[in-house]
Amino acid sequence: MQTPIKIGISSCLLGELVRYDGAHKRNAYIQATLGEYFEFVSFCPELSAGLGVPRPPIHLVRYEQGIRVQTTKGEVKDYTDAISQVIEQIKPQLPQLSGYILKKDSPSCGMERVKVYDADYLYQRPPEKTGIGLFAAALKQQYPHLPLEEEGRLGDPHLRENFIQRIYVYHRWQQLVAQGLKANDLVQFHSDHKYLIMAHNQDELRQLGRLVAQAGNHTNLHELCEQYIERLMQVLQQIATRGQQANTLSHIMGYLREHLDAEDKTELVEMIQRYQQGYVPLIVPITLLKHHFRRHPVPYIDRQYYLNPYPGELMLLNQV
Repeated sequence: MQTPIKIGISSCLLGELVRYDGAHKRNAYIQATLGEYFEFVSFCPELSAGLGVPRPPIHLVRYEQGIRVQTTKGEVKDYTDAISQVIEQIKPQLPQLSGYILKKDSPSCGMERVKVYDADYLYQRPPEKTGIGLFAAALKQQYPHLPLEEEGRLGDPHLRENFIQRIYVYHRWQQLVAQGLKANDLVQFHSDHKYLIMAHNQDELRQLGRLVAQAGNHTNLHELCEQYIERLMQVLQQIATRGQQANTLSHIMGYLREHLDAEDKTELVEMIQRYQQGYVPLIVPITLLKHHFRRHPVPYIDRQYYLNPYPGELMLLNQV
């Protein structure tokens, strides 16, 4: 039985009535589509910190000593310590997660561009959108490998595809670690993801390859693996350009050159070019490549996650 992929998520995005005004921010795409593939683990830092529903809205407020989470109207109440403590409560669940979807703009869960008020000019100056939610910041610091994304950014097809891709890569890594990752496992994992990494950054692919080459002789395999996964997840955050994708597709096509006639080769080259020029989505050249590899199997290519990064039913490659 396949291990379910668990994704952390801000509770309000699943329709739970936990917002300060007693409402929710249910996201239909997340619940209806992603819910078919992931097991959600919901959490609301503000509710768990005892703020209650409904409650006065809280904001990030900048003081000389640092940023605090407070109410800004009426009697000022500070919830920084309370929210920090609930972060500790969820820690046991975090290693089981393969990704996390956060609520944008939230002073607890916002991943970027959260409003920050100046304590000395609360009503005189508009807030700056330079902050990060307290809970989101803790996630980034304590679990730097964990794929994070805001629900608002999932509306961008490139960011959405990138996030889902990272979830599946990280989940496969977690499964290896749970089984007791050995040097050969690291080598095979890197090999299976070679073209996926190439599409994001060919230079980083070489650097990761050098790390993996040390696996058999490294005195501390655990330390080496930590370096590898940290660097890999950073690389995969980069959005692959059409030029990088076309270069990767051309490399993979090289395994078919001895099997294809001139007409098939011309068609493949033209389709890759049409993708690079923006006339067709990525799924088109990938589907054509998979068609030819079914007729002319190459075991090494069969193992490449580039051609099958996640369930095709998600239809993510149809939009990038």
